[in-house]
Amino acid sequence: MDLRIEEIMRILPHRYPFLLVDRVIEVDPDRRIVALKNVSINEPFFNGHFPGSPVMPGVLIIEAMAQAGAILGLLEKNADLSKTLVYFMGIDEAKFRRPIVPGDQMRIVVEVIRRKAIVWKMKGEVYVGSELAAEAILLSSVRSQK
Repeated sequence: MDLRIEEIMRILPHRYPFLLVDRVIEVDPDRRIVALKNVSINEPFFNGHFPGSPVMPGVLIIEAMAQAGAILGLLEKNADLSKTLVYFMGIDEAKFRRPIVPGDQMRIVVEVIRRKAIVWKMKGEVYVGSELAAEAILLSSVRSQK
C-alpha cells in the first residue's frame, strides 16, 4: 500500500505545520506501517532549534512515530474518519541515537506490540538511511467523537 499526502490528510486531522508524515510506503494491516518524512530547512521549528545548527526536536520525532501509528490504527479500524481521533497516551523507553537535520529523510517504522480494546501499544523506530536515529514505545487510544 502506498499512501500519498492527500490520502494521509484524509486519515489524519493534522495540518501544517504539525503534519509530520509525508508518505506511507508499506502497510501490513494490524501489524506494521512504514512511513516517510522529508526534513527540510523550511520547517518552522528550525528557526529556533537551533539557529546556525538546525536539529529536529526530539518531541517532533516522537510525534512523527505517533502519527504513523495513528494512520495504522485508523486504517485497521475502518473508522468513520470524521468522527474518530487517536489520542497519544504515553511514551516509554525513548532513545535518540543521532540528530536529524535538514536534508535527512526519516523512515518511520511502527509495529504493533499489543492491542486491547481501544488501547494500542506500539514500537516506533526512525531511521535515516540504514542508521537508527530514534526509538520509543508508544501508547495510543482510538476514540470516536460525539
